[in-house]
Amino acid sequence: MRILIGAVAVALLAGCTTPSELKSGDAVFVSATKKLPKQYALCVFPKWQDLNAESAMTETETGYRLVMANPGVGQTDELLEVSKTSTGSTVRHFQRIALMQVGRGDVSESVKSCI
Repeated sequence: MRILIGAVAVALLAGCTTPSELKSGDAVFVSATKKLPKQYALCVFPKWQDLNAESAMTETETGYRLVMANPGVGQTDELLEVSKTSTGSTVRHFQRIALMQVGRGDVSESVKSCI
């Protein structure tokens, strides 16, 4: 019961989180891949859509950005930045509360499996 109360308190303190706010923190996973940003993003995006139909993918100046949000709460839970490099891409995965991994293993696995 204490754990549940603590988790609820942390969630309330977190408030609304935007992709920019997530990006200002440390990434939970950083890696390089030989895939081009579009190839990598198209590998991850269908997996994120299966987990959350509200997932979105947008093209950026340097690659692609994938966002998984919780629209009922108004928070961005996951952010994936894929940037072009001379040898492929750099991948940076950000999570709203990285310590709370319950139910998020599939998200992290999808990011890693496409490398």
